[in-house]
Amino acid sequence: MRLSFCVVLSLVICGTGTTRAQDISSYLKNIKAVGAEGDGNQLAGKAWKDLVDQGIDALIPTLTAMDDAKPVAVNWLRLAAQTIAEREQQAKKKLPTDKLEAFVIDSKHAPVSRRLAYELLLREDKTASDRLLPDFIEDPSVDIRYDAIAQAIEKTTPLVKSEPEKAAKEFAKLFHAGRDKDQVEKIAKTLKELKVPYDLNTHFGVVTNWMLVGPFDSTNGAGYEKPYEPETKVELAAKLKSKEGKDIAWIAHKVMEDYGVVDLNKALGKHKDAAAYAFTVVETDKEMPVEIRFGCISAIKIFLNGKEVFAREEYHHGQRFDQYVGIGTLKGGRNEILLKVCQNNQTDSWAQDWKFQLRLCDFTGGALPVK
Repeated sequence: MRLSFCVVLSLVICGTGTTRAQDISSYLKNIKAVGAEGDGNQLAGKAWKDLVDQGIDALIPTLTAMDDAKPVAVNWLRLAAQTIAEREQQAKKKLPTDKLEAFVIDSKHAPVSRRLAYELLLREDKTASDRLLPDFIEDPSVDIRYDAIAQAIEKTTPLVKSEPEKAAKEFAKLFHAGRDKDQVEKIAKTLKELKVPYDLNTHFGVVTNWMLVGPFDSTNGAGYEKPYEPETKVELAAKLKSKEGKDIAWIAHKVMEDYGVVDLNKALGKHKDAAAYAFTVVETDKEMPVEIRFGCISAIKIFLNGKEVFAREEYHHGQRFDQYVGIGTLKGGRNEILLKVCQNNQTDSWAQDWKFQLRLCDFTGGALPVK
């Protein structure tokens, strides 16, 4: 009878655990189904409350669910994980540091979920950063990588005076691993002090070699939608007609300055109500995904191998590094990149710039191996 009771009790416990896991899975499914326009909000809202009520058992499954969730669902799941953790701490209970650390170490998880797991881990274990960050200098999570490099900079800086050769090697590694512009510039400043050469354009994958042609007519912004000859086929030897009806030709333009800003006013002359094209070719050994990150102060379209990957018609709204991102795929071999940059007719002093800057990188912001 004792044996029978134990067997029944084990079945009840196992059944309860299975049901609980199934419930959590169901709640997560409903949250991940929420749409960008608010579709499924009501169902997701109830599922969110039920999920959080599951307590600590739902923490790791919630973090895992963020791996393949859409951006809207990620926000719901992030808040759920944070709420679960806060309730545990309010109840004076400890978070499962062993599971959180294992989650952080597993780089197969999405950067966003690993970063949250890392932050939750630090709440319980302040020593985790010293233990983990040295191995995260080249982590796929740019946020964790940033912290790892920041820690390494702090530890290596004293060597600049005492052991300059060792410091030079370490800072060169950090420069290679860096993805944040301000952090990379800080490292570059130290490299300069140590007389170690570096190249910001090569590091960030900035495109500095262009062929340019223009101006074409864009009176009242009409040129933005009008496809001039380069959008049909780029023929660098062709003679084209400018907005004034004059013969114009493609010209080579190389940018020497850091970050490769192309000033079209200087390259093509100052024009208003105008459109210009910039063209470059990159070669790769194999197919690879690419992020075309760029900044532009005016209206722009970007084409990769003839396909439009980004378009934004806005004028004089400022320009900054990695302002916009176009997503595409570089095929093995030759790839053509064409930009259309338009200028309007505003006369304000702050509306005279006509320029752009562009780089090619992976999802972390690291330069791609392209020629």
